[in-house]
Amino acid sequence: MQSLHEAMPVFPDPALPPRAAPAWHSPPMLAYRHAFHAGNHADVLKHLTLVHLLQHLNQKDKGYRVIDTHAGAGAYSLGGRQAGLHREYEGGVGRLWDRDDLPPAVQAYVEQLRRFNEGPALRRYPGSPVLAQQLLRAQDQLRLFELHPTDHAKLAGRMRGDARVQVQVADGFTVLKAQLPPSTRRGLLLIDPPYELKTDYARVLGALREALSRFAEGMVLIWLPQVQLVEAARLPQRLKAAAAGVAPKGWLLAWLTVQAPRERGLGLLGSLVFVANPPHTLAPALSQALPWLARVLAEDARIAGWACETSG
Repeated sequence: MQSLHEAMPVFPDPALPPRAAPAWHSPPMLAYRHAFHAGNHADVLKHLTLVHLLQHLNQKDKGYRVIDTHAGAGAYSLGGRQAGLHREYEGGVGRLWDRDDLPPAVQAYVEQLRRFNEGPALRRYPGSPVLAQQLLRAQDQLRLFELHPTDHAKLAGRMRGDARVQVQVADGFTVLKAQLPPSTRRGLLLIDPPYELKTDYARVLGALREALSRFAEGMVLIWLPQVQLVEAARLPQRLKAAAAGVAPKGWLLAWLTVQAPRERGLGLLGSLVFVANPPHTLAPALSQALPWLARVLAEDARIAGWACETSG
C-alpha cells in the first residue's frame, strides 16, 4: 500500500476531523442534492477525477459504457435559484476559472467547463452527465438514472436526441444487474448518492461489491462526503476491503479537506473519491493536483490538507 500526502494537516481518518465531537449521532444527515452545491470544492475533486478517467478510456478505440447512478439534472445555472442560493461555486470552480497556473489534471477539467460555457464567463456548471456526454465518442454509451422527477425531466430534455444516451427514472442502486457487464467489457460506474439517509452508506458499499462481482475489471468511481458521522468514517476502510483481491488493478482513495467543522460539528469539511481499478496515471495526477487545490480552495489554511492512497 502506498500513501502520499503533503506536509499539511491531514486527518488520520479521512472522515474524521481532529477532536471530533463525541456525539456522533447529533449532526443531522447530509442533504447533498446536486443543484444546491454545483461547482463547489467537492465537485472539483469529483469531476476532475471523472474527466481523467474518461480521457483514459478514450485512449483505446473500443467502446465503453458509463453508468451514472444518481445523475441529477445534468447541468446547472450558477445564477439560478438553487446554485445561486449559497454560491458555493465561488469557493470551488470560481477560484480556478481565471488562473493560469492550473496543474494538468485541473487544466483538463477546466477545459471541459469552458467548452460547456462557450465563452469567457463562468455562467453554467456541467454535472457528471454533461461532462461524460462531452467526452463520449460515437461508439460509447451513457446510462443515466435519476429518481427526482424535476431533475429527471431536465436531464431527459437535455439528453434528448443523443442516441448514445439513455435516461431512466430509477433508483441507481437497483440497476447494476441490468447494466453490468457491458458487452464491450469496458466501462465506468459513477456512484454519487445524496447521502440523505444513513442507509446510503451501506448501499454504496453493497453497490461496489455487486459491481465488482459482475464486472471485476470495470472502473468504479465513488464520491464520499467528509462529515462528522460514524457511517462516513467507516465507509472508506470498508470500500478498500471490498475491492482488495477482487479488483485486478486495486484501488485508490483520495481526499481533499478545505475547512474545519462549524458549531456542533456541522458542515461539509471536504470530500473523498474512491476508485476501483484506477488507471496507473491517476495517482500521479492527483498527487500533483491535490496539494495545489488544498492551497487554492482552503477556507481554513490551518486545517486544509489532502492525501492520496493506493493499494499497490
